[in-house]
Amino acid sequence: MRKVIIHRAEEDETGYWAECPSLGVVSQGETIEETLANIREAIDLWLEVAKEYGDPIPPQDTDELLPSILVM
Repeated sequence: MRKVIIHRAEEDETGYWAECPSLGVVSQGETIEETLANIREAIDLWLEVAKEYGDPIPPQDTDELLPSILVM
């Protein structure tokens, strides 16, 4: 799996945003669950396009079944 970090939005905003550092992918959502679903979709799309164009794919960050999540 890829390491995913979920952050709270700025004080004057609602929701969360997530990043996958190994791929440079970001996404957002109103809840942690929505944000996690959105970042997983963004990761899947990134990998799909990389495979389609023959681009190198960085190795996975961990063998864990779930991504690492840190709510800041």
